[in-house]
Amino acid sequence: MPEPPQDDDHSREEDDAAARLGPEDFYYEGLWIVFTAAYLLKRGYCCNSNCRHCPYRQV
Repeated sequence: MPEPPQDDDHSREEDDAAARLGPEDFYYEGLWIVFTAAYLLKRGYCCNSNCRHCPYRQV
């Protein structure tokens, strides 16, 4: 009998990353999650999404 389909690795990685977020990494503004510069620095790169606290943004 075939095995049931498994979640893809990408979904598990995202779940693991979300579980590792601490209070210094983000805050809520209404329904939005706003990432802090501390989190963005830990991530290590700019995602080009015009994040409010992006430490990599060119001035």
